[in-house]
Parts: sequence; structure tokens; C-alpha cells
Amino acid sequence: MAKHKILVVDDEESLCEILQFNLEVEGYDVEVAYSAEQALGMHPERYSLILLDVMMGEMSGFRMARILKENPETAQVPVIFCTARDSEDDTVAGLNLGADDYIAKPFSIREVLARVRSVLRRTAASGSEPENIAFEGLEMDLRRKVCTLDGAELPLTKKEFEILALLLAHRGVIFSREEILHRIWSDEVIVLDRTIDVNITRLRRKIGPYGKHIVTRLGYGYGFEE
Repeated sequence: MAKHKILVVDDEESLCEILQFNLEVEGYDVEVAYSAEQALGMHPERYSLILLDVMMGEMSGFRMARILKENPETAQVPVIFCTARDSEDDTVAGLNLGADDYIAKPFSIREVLARVRSVLRRTAASGSEPENIAFEGLEMDLRRKVCTLDGAELPLTKKEFEILALLLAHRGVIFSREEILHRIWSDEVIVLDRTIDVNITRLRRKIGPYGKHIVTRLGYGYGFEE
């Protein structure tokens, strides 16, 4: 089985070396970049996961993540933010950009390894789904992780893609926030309830006329109805 390829992006060289060493001991293929600009030039679509610092030189991790999520080639690459900024606003900002997890510094290597395993496990689990889901002009290729609207590819984040796949594959079923969290986010990761609402709001906007099919049942949750 091919090794998972991980990119560590942080302007602290010593921290990059520590993370690279410990991740490689776990069996991952690891490369490092000391700036967002350098990382963006390393073909980020090639990686299974990106560990990304927020506070860096000219380009912040938040800005780099936004660039990744707006590009269909890199929108599905999982991102874990590693940063000293640990306020709720910063956490929500990172998750709103489509991050898969958010680790506050100082962190233990053991915690980082657990979070990395969790995100990669969720990514791999999505491979057991059917290959395609469609509703009228809205189509999802689950193997290639591509969603199209009338033939045009949509720049969905990984979480938006997974939520839409869940709802579209179970049309008429209302999922509670707890069910969505359990299916889309690992139980090991603390996720704010409002994160679900933010992802649903963005998803409705991105799928255009089909956004109205994602319904809210107050007190219950969300579903996709024809």
C-alpha cells in the first residue's frame, strides 16, 4: 500500500523537523515548507493531508487554505491547522475555511499523530461509498471527489462535499447535527455545533438552484428533499 504523503507548512524550522521526524517514524512520507508561498509551489494536490500553521510571513495559513479550497484540484485535500491562536473566533474561522481539524499550540506529538490518523481514516472511509450520486443537474463523482452543476465543477471543500454526499445519498431523511458530526467528523475531534450550520449555509449557496432542496427541520436537523 502506498504511503500517505503529508506536507508540513510552518515557518519554525525546528518544529517542522520535529513533526517530520515523528510522522516519518509512523510510516508517513513527509515533506516540509517554511512558508505558504513555498507550499503552494509544491503541487499541494499531491498530498494526502496538509498540516498548516496560521501565523506565517507575508501569507497566512488562513489565506493559503482559502486558495486551496477555491481551487477544484486542491479543494478536497484535508487540512489541519496547527497554531498558537486558540480563541473560539480563530477556531471557527479555520473551520469555516474547510479545515478538517484545528490543533492549538503548544501541542503534544501524540495528539498530532492521533489527529492525523483520524483525518486520514475518515478520508479513506469515504472510498466505500457508491461511485456516483446524482439529482437532476447536480452530480457527484465520489471516487474522483468531484461535484458538478450542469457540467461545471463546483469548488466544494472536503466537508461540504461529504455533507452533500450524505444528504444526497439519503434523500428524504433528516439527519440531526449529532448524526452529521458522527458521520462527517471523528468523535475524537471537538467541533462546534454552529460549524454544521455554517457548512450547510455555504453548501446551499454553492449548489445554486439546488440549495433549496437542502431543508431545515427546526429541532431535528437537515435533509435533502426532492
